[in-house]
Amino acid sequence: MRYSDRVDDLKFESKGRNDFVSDVDRAAEAAIIQELKSRFPSHAILAEESGEHGSGDFVWIIDPLDGTTNYLHGMPQFAVSIALKHKDQLECAVVYDPMREEMYTAARGQGAQLNDRKIRVATRQSLEGALIGTGFPFRDQQHIDAYLGMFKAMTLTTAGVRRPGCASLDLAYVAAGRTDGFWELGLSPWDCAAGALLIKEAGGTITDLSGGERFLETGNMVAGNLKVHRSMLDLLTPFLNDKLKA
Repeated sequence: MRYSDRVDDLKFESKGRNDFVSDVDRAAEAAIIQELKSRFPSHAILAEESGEHGSGDFVWIIDPLDGTTNYLHGMPQFAVSIALKHKDQLECAVVYDPMREEMYTAARGQGAQLNDRKIRVATRQSLEGALIGTGFPFRDQQHIDAYLGMFKAMTLTTAGVRRPGCASLDLAYVAAGRTDGFWELGLSPWDCAAGALLIKEAGGTITDLSGGERFLETGNMVAGNLKVHRSMLDLLTPFLNDKLKA
């Protein structure tokens, strides 16, 4: 937050097409890792900027600044995302929006909260009138034609589609009932691990595009309450190619 109103002074570099890292990303990540290591020295870490640290059954999955491109342009839509995975099970999660001072938290079997207030996914029964979140595949655009077909179909079927540019908050908004559903292609585990647990603990469903559990592996996901999720899968399935089905 100290840098958010003087981003022109920040040093940043490109990690790839449309993918940036700044001094703030690195400093925030270092602070998070230092804190976690001091409390859980035996746990492993998977962080966006510095990669893997250690090994073991417990792994902290960290995105120190989700929405870096927004941040660098002064757009107030970015967050910190941290999740803990034990073997193949997500155990706890936090997504923090520092601009709005909103803290989304979840622990497996204990529900999801926003600033200590319990949250639930929306109760909408169909895509009619639904507000859906998404994210354009900005790094790897090999599926752009499939995605644009999905986007058109969703736009014509729902009340609207929103693309704020911060996947962790997009997923948190589904958990809080602010949007009715979400889909995106090509996410990384640190983009979506925390948000996935938030949605599950808020009573929602999140899967890959085939309706399976491999969304952290494939990076392709669909989320919403049970009925909206099923309707979204039905709408998106005709646009899947062989690679997206895998």
